[in-house]
Amino acid sequence: MTEKMPAAAPFPILQDYLRFAPWMAEKSRRLPGVMPMEPGQWLQQDEAYQGQLAEKARLIEECPDLVHALSDGARPAAEELLDHVLAELSETDGFTLTGARVALPDGTLVAIDRANPLITLSKLVQEDFVIMEKSDGADEHVLTGALLCFPASWTLAQKFMKPLIAIHVPVGSYDDDVAKRVQRMFDAIRPGRGLWRANALFYEDHALFHPRLENAPRDRPEVLEANYLRSERQSLVRLPKSNAVIFSIHTTLIRREDLTDEQRAGLEAHPIETENA
Repeated sequence: MTEKMPAAAPFPILQDYLRFAPWMAEKSRRLPGVMPMEPGQWLQQDEAYQGQLAEKARLIEECPDLVHALSDGARPAAEELLDHVLAELSETDGFTLTGARVALPDGTLVAIDRANPLITLSKLVQEDFVIMEKSDGADEHVLTGALLCFPASWTLAQKFMKPLIAIHVPVGSYDDDVAKRVQRMFDAIRPGRGLWRANALFYEDHALFHPRLENAPRDRPEVLEANYLRSERQSLVRLPKSNAVIFSIHTTLIRREDLTDEQRAGLEAHPIETENA
């Protein structure tokens, strides 16, 4: 990375509580821990909506090449993704689509810029989006485009145009068996039948933009000493026209003390890995 790294936001952008704690159930704490997605549950809005959108705008302004990448071949998928999200928002309370603009819940009007589909999405929803495509005869899906403003200890530039196994090189728990299971899962996803999982990561600071190079080990705080808990709601959705699989990430960041008593007890009974999974 040669582009200057942006400073962290001057104040934490936090959710009030953790809506789903993956360590609380056997199915969700076992890799890959995927579950069927219920209709209408793909895109999520919560109390951090405005703060996260503002942070995305700041990052795109200050370091666009660190948070956005799109290959020429992935442009049809990115355009289809934008249409897919717009269709979802047209049926979501608080959003109004009129011509080439979207009115957000606070009344802000966002122009639909089809020349920059992923940048447009950054102004509409909290999710980050990663486009995964598999060419004819290939064994794995490849990361062909992304809008990744809130990476949790990985760097988009190192993963761009790489297949699934190469993307997960630093993840010790991502062994050959898990890799095969994940690829089979990608192959099996059907339009309208998405999947989701969640992880949980502990950090000392509140930065949402938290990249890390593969050869740079992360200082992993002890669970009971970490200031913040970060959880990603990771969804997999197949687009019907391009056949691309969209990996979307809704990031929740809370102070450790905002865990419920039940979540704390569950964490003591089932300690989680502090490395990204």
